[in-house]
Amino acid sequence: MDDRALIRSVADRLEALADRTTGGDWRSAGLLASRPEVVAHGADGGTEHVAEARARTAAWITALSPAVAGPLVTLLRVAGGADPLEPAAVDLARELAARLP
Repeated sequence: MDDRALIRSVADRLEALADRTTGGDWRSAGLLASRPEVVAHGADGGTEHVAEARARTAAWITALSPAVAGPLVTLLRVAGGADPLEPAAVDLARELAARLP
């Protein structure tokens, strides 16, 4: 598989995984014993505790483990040095900026 096909394949797989994962905007909400709760806020105003949806969220959490950080940081740094900036990289940076501590 060439690099472009690899990128397309990974994007397709990530999209499919996101589609079957607990949707919504995940946010920390209070403390449950000694660990924070993660609550998914849906577009319809509903909420769901992510821990209650483990079967749908485990693959997402595993796919985006800390092992992804290094390559993602490199990708953002390369994209940040491009001229012109890639709009998708800007969108990704904005989404991450809104969620990072």
